[in-house]
Amino acid sequence: MIDMTASGEMADDARVKANVVRLAAAQALTGANSSVIFATGSIIGATLAPSLSLATVPLSMFVVGMATGTLPTGAISRRYGRRTAFIIGTGCGVLTGLLGAFAILHSLFWLFCGATFLGGLYGSVAQSYRFAAADGASAAYRPKAVSWVMLGGIFAGVLGPQLVEWTMDVWPPYLFAFSFVVQAAVALVAMAIVAGVDAPRPAPADLHGGRPLFTIVRQPRFMAAALCGIIAYPIMSLVMTSAPLAMKLCGLSVSDSNFGIQWHIVAMYGPSFLTGTLIARFGAPAIVAFGLALEAVSATIGLAGITAPHFWATLVVLGFGWNFGFVGASAMVLETHLPQEKNKVQAFNDFLVFGTMAIGSFSSGQLLANYGWSAVNLVVYPPVALGLAVLALASLVRWRRGRLQAIEEFAGPSL
Repeated sequence: MIDMTASGEMADDARVKANVVRLAAAQALTGANSSVIFATGSIIGATLAPSLSLATVPLSMFVVGMATGTLPTGAISRRYGRRTAFIIGTGCGVLTGLLGAFAILHSLFWLFCGATFLGGLYGSVAQSYRFAAADGASAAYRPKAVSWVMLGGIFAGVLGPQLVEWTMDVWPPYLFAFSFVVQAAVALVAMAIVAGVDAPRPAPADLHGGRPLFTIVRQPRFMAAALCGIIAYPIMSLVMTSAPLAMKLCGLSVSDSNFGIQWHIVAMYGPSFLTGTLIARFGAPAIVAFGLALEAVSATIGLAGITAPHFWATLVVLGFGWNFGFVGASAMVLETHLPQEKNKVQAFNDFLVFGTMAIGSFSSGQLLANYGWSAVNLVVYPPVALGLAVLALASLVRWRRGRLQAIEEFAGPSL
């Protein structure tokens, strides 16, 4: 007799795998756009801003854009389908490149900040790629779908900094202006790719189904997942945002900075070959804990010296830590909601993560300018310790509930 449930899951996984290929390609191109902003934003900011302490504001505006776009992305996906949200996001990416180039050519600092804000909106939509990849997948394939889409970031890590390297001097003396023109073209290619994603509009019954959001987010599992995402991503962003400008202030070259950012992004996404498998084997909380610990190790390396190899090692280890921490936290979120609840829960989770990043990112320029690179690294330790403690507490609560349930099931027949 054929297991219809299993055969249905296999058929759905085949559709999911086709989507994963497109979403991984879109992730690569979107990540390349983001890496152009992260590799150049603070340097352009230092050139255009009225004060050095405002140099990282363009990167902060990128993060604000990510936070601002999360809830609208969820609402659009819920009402019109994910594909519509994806196309709108890539449109914002095209505008990012065009406005960014115009702002550099005319020395307009606040317009450049507006361009990076639009880049953040694009990035917020791209953050939902990882969740979209898991739509309709079997429980066993979901962590793998998430991690395989994240693999697209490896190509972003190579492509983005290389785009900067190849194009930054095309329009002298306007450093990086042509890089943003190319960024707009890359976003157009991404638009063509996401237009082919098989993501139908939600059924009318799904628009109002599921539990209230407040009920879902009160689960210890969700709270632990969201908090660890809040720690893993903003900590990575704080250090990565500060690193290019810190390297410049330490007398290192733009090429040194590009090299560090390139391998940082490769390290962010490279482990995705294995992350899903590791989550399936050891559980998401263990992988998240490992990722947070690696972020603390990266800070220790950063405190050890200010040579180019020290910066590079800091960024690479930070990238590994982010991958395990953030992908693991995303997998934990997938365990907390029903299919009809996915858009609102995932969007709310990303709003918490990127909202926290937005609040913290505005202090990164002040932190670096006033206290130096060492202070940036020292800030990493307290949040990591908090995340590890909350993970341990959530795991203990889950273990105790499982034990009580097993006792009740065992005792039931004898009553």
